[in-house]
Amino acid sequence: MRNSIAVMNTKGGVGKSTLVLALAETISAYHRKNVLVIDSDAQASVSSMLMSVSSLYKLQSEGATIVDYLHGRVLKNQVIDWPKFIVRNVSDVDDARSVFLLPSDMQLTLLEREVSKENLHARLREVIGELLNGVRRVFDIVLIDCPPGLSVLTECWLREADYHISPTKADYVSVCGLEVFRRFKSLNPEMGFAQNLGVIVNMKEQNSVSDEEYHRWLQDNPDNACFAQAIPRMPALQDAANFQTYERSYLAKYPGQVGTAVRNLTNEVMARLSEDAGEGTQPENSPAAASA
Repeated sequence: MRNSIAVMNTKGGVGKSTLVLALAETISAYHRKNVLVIDSDAQASVSSMLMSVSSLYKLQSEGATIVDYLHGRVLKNQVIDWPKFIVRNVSDVDDARSVFLLPSDMQLTLLEREVSKENLHARLREVIGELLNGVRRVFDIVLIDCPPGLSVLTECWLREADYHISPTKADYVSVCGLEVFRRFKSLNPEMGFAQNLGVIVNMKEQNSVSDEEYHRWLQDNPDNACFAQAIPRMPALQDAANFQTYERSYLAKYPGQVGTAVRNLTNEVMARLSEDAGEGTQPENSPAAASA
């Protein structure tokens, strides 16, 4: 099943991790799918958005992150069961009880250095491919939060995942990041590459003429397959990135206009996945209706 999506842009600061969080919680709450978030960013941003800092630190201290899994499989050639590293019951949204997490750790950067030092790039890609083959069969949707830039690990995700989504701000520097990514994708096509699911305009200033012009420019280029729904820059979405120790409803976390935008975008993402699979589009179901 083609259901794994690498989310990345070579330019940082485009709101990538917050977008992964919003997509995961919306797919769970409104589309009733089991979603796995793979945090492949050494900053562990989306991990800290989905669980408390103390809980994340405990997992990191116990060697229960993606770093430890890859270290054992790639550097030590150990046989390790990936399900042991999957964390359930993450997210502070009471409507989104089917979000799972493979958490990250800052040591991920050191792991990549060791992989390069030992010339184990092919082994890393092999392990990533095996991991994705495993999780594809268990979860409905797999979202991979890649770090900015084109690291060894990110390239493995991009070559082994089914799709990629590129969030971008509607400004010159962020759009240049898309162009760098496009050129990279054209290199070594024989090695395989994820299919472009689309470009998402994120953190759009609602009253900015410049942002609107860049948005139209991105939409006019068919290679971008730009999503119609942009995500506005609003404090509510920034607040959503702060994990709360108490549960809250989806609509409390994503209120008003930002919630509508996130749900519309998620509907587009799910529709494109369904269309590519030949299943047709699926209607959105609210958490209230689904639980009634």
